[in-house]
Amino acid sequence: MNISEIKDLMAQFDQSSLKEFSYRNATDELSFSKNDNVAASAGSTAAQVVQTPVVAPAITAESVAPAQVQTVEANENTVAVEGDLVDSPLVGVAYLSPAPDKPAFVTVGDSVKKGQTLLIIEAMKVMNEVPAPRDGIVTEILVDNEEVVEFGKGLVRIK
Repeated sequence: MNISEIKDLMAQFDQSSLKEFSYRNATDELSFSKNDNVAASAGSTAAQVVQTPVVAPAITAESVAPAQVQTVEANENTVAVEGDLVDSPLVGVAYLSPAPDKPAFVTVGDSVKKGQTLLIIEAMKVMNEVPAPRDGIVTEILVDNEEVVEFGKGLVRIK
């Protein structure tokens, strides 16, 4: 991939509504992110948003240090959350409330009935309700408001 192709991809990404973009082929890996990194100066109350496109080197199994692998394994064993996962039925933007000024559909600890709306996923300007598959209690909400979700991504856990 040459520099003009990268600049073209950056321009298209900048004009899109995507928050993150990754591209990988046999020799190159490219990642862009518009996630907000807020940095405040010591004498000012104004914050600036830093948007930095990143070109990351490909990571292979040989390049991962054993200490990093052990840390990941230790963290996976310490987290045990109960309940069934409700997966995203489509790709889109998740909204936890019906409107910005309204309360969330559900919060952790809420009791839900089968068919009750857990959240909304917007796809192609259509709002799609995600219903509870069964009665239960919400034990975990795995997405943030206005987060872009992929098909099959875990959204909510119900016990």
